[in-house]
Amino acid sequence: MKHTLLWSALLLSISLSAAEKNFKPIFNGKDLTGWTQKGGKAKYAVKDGTIIGTAVHGTPNSFLCTEKIYGNFILEYEYHCDNRLNSGVQIRSNVFNQKTAVKIGDGKTRTIPAGRVHGYQVEIDPNKPDRMWSGGIYDEARRGWLYPGLRGGNAAAFTKAGQKTYQPEKWNKVRVECRGDSIKTWLNGTPRADFKDTLTARGFIGLQVHGIGGNPSLAGAKICWRNLHIRELK
Repeated sequence: MKHTLLWSALLLSISLSAAEKNFKPIFNGKDLTGWTQKGGKAKYAVKDGTIIGTAVHGTPNSFLCTEKIYGNFILEYEYHCDNRLNSGVQIRSNVFNQKTAVKIGDGKTRTIPAGRVHGYQVEIDPNKPDRMWSGGIYDEARRGWLYPGLRGGNAAAFTKAGQKTYQPEKWNKVRVECRGDSIKTWLNGTPRADFKDTLTARGFIGLQVHGIGGNPSLAGAKICWRNLHIRELK
């Protein structure tokens, strides 16, 4: 029996090691090499293997973005957010050097200002407990809510599940899978968004510190990220 348990533990260790090798860190745990800030002027810093974003009064949404572009991938990360804030993680997102009109479907176009980060955002939603759409997908600066919203999902049911899944004042783990036109998310192991969309196939990953508008009392509030890993898919 003892040998059987040891062998099982060894097999599990080998399996986990193989899985870990398929994922690569996108944050080195020391500094912000490989990342660049776009949009607003929120503060980003690194401490104890964690990226810390700090809200600043009088500035729009800020994004710390990977310099590398990703298409098909599995992304995993953890975040810890001040319950007064709204935030998110951009995936397959982009920015234009000049004002650009883009087609957003159904014959509609939207003009994206120069320097404006736009694209899919995996929501972090603690400041709206009556909604609680953390793990949902918002289309930043383009179409608004996709899931729940334009691409499906029942808003009330999504909120109820989110209230059970989100862990206030604790670290929360997210998994995101982008394969072709399929986008799926999980929050603390629980499925969240699951839909198809073809508007954007590639882009950077970005960590958002949301603007705090006319509420200076939120200046200094923080959101933190750690254990950011990605597995690129063919």
